[in-house]
Amino acid sequence: MAIFTGAGVALITPMNEDGSLNYTEMERLLEFQIANKTDAIIICGTTGEASTMTHEEHIETIKECVRIVNKRIPVIAGTGSNCTETAVYLSKEAYKAGADGLLVVSPYYNKATQNGLKQHFTTIAKEVDLPMVLYNIQGRTGVNIQPATIASLVKDVDNIVAVKEASGNISQVAEIISRCDGEVDVYSGNDDQIIPITSLGGKGVISVLSHVAPKDTHDMVQLYMEGKVDEAAKLQIKYIPLIKALFSEVNPIPVKAALNMCGFNVGGLRLPLTTMEEANQAVLKKELETMGITKLV
Repeated sequence: MAIFTGAGVALITPMNEDGSLNYTEMERLLEFQIANKTDAIIICGTTGEASTMTHEEHIETIKECVRIVNKRIPVIAGTGSNCTETAVYLSKEAYKAGADGLLVVSPYYNKATQNGLKQHFTTIAKEVDLPMVLYNIQGRTGVNIQPATIASLVKDVDNIVAVKEASGNISQVAEIISRCDGEVDVYSGNDDQIIPITSLGGKGVISVLSHVAPKDTHDMVQLYMEGKVDEAAKLQIKYIPLIKALFSEVNPIPVKAALNMCGFNVGGLRLPLTTMEEANQAVLKKELETMGITKLV
């Protein structure tokens, strides 16, 4: 059974002016997402700037998210690291905190071999009794989890059940689904490929777009699942210009800017991420206005 079907938001982490974490604003964000039909919360992932959190902040953020959500929808905790021991530690802490699943990115910088990836993910999965979503994003990690590797993992390790596919390679997605014989749930890691991946048998998306358009992102998947393919495709195409603006600079720079434009107070970013360029902000604001997204709260 899938951890979730539909649109899970890869939640940003709100920050105060001094760079500390703002859990009061995170609660506002979570309540907004739940009220607008988001199907799952993915906390402490790439969009959540987990790579610049201390371990203590990382664990506390998962705890606060689980507490606020209070089992209304699944919470999937990002616990990946390029150090296997660290990933095991964070995963165990997420389990203790009450997370419903784990999102584990492939090791970055040290770029493991496919055999190394198998051992890395297997070691983490065997230490924690939670369903695990592999996160394949070669553009950030420098290594692609090959379809054969994914197939081997989902067949050999019971709690490796899904993959967030952000390679952008639709042919690879098709091969993963083919090799896994229905044993893997695939989520799009790219908002511009929600319907293409769902059409191959995917379960939905782990989304940035959901921050500003949660109901429509949910509806996009729901409509497809109900057989209303044309309506789903129209929603996908409608949002392409905004999606492009939300990725005009490295994520999560634009989506934090968008939320601040629309009434949230999510603050800035931790270095090395910096404030969005003015020209890109102008384009983002225009696309939000075009979609009628000017005030979310």
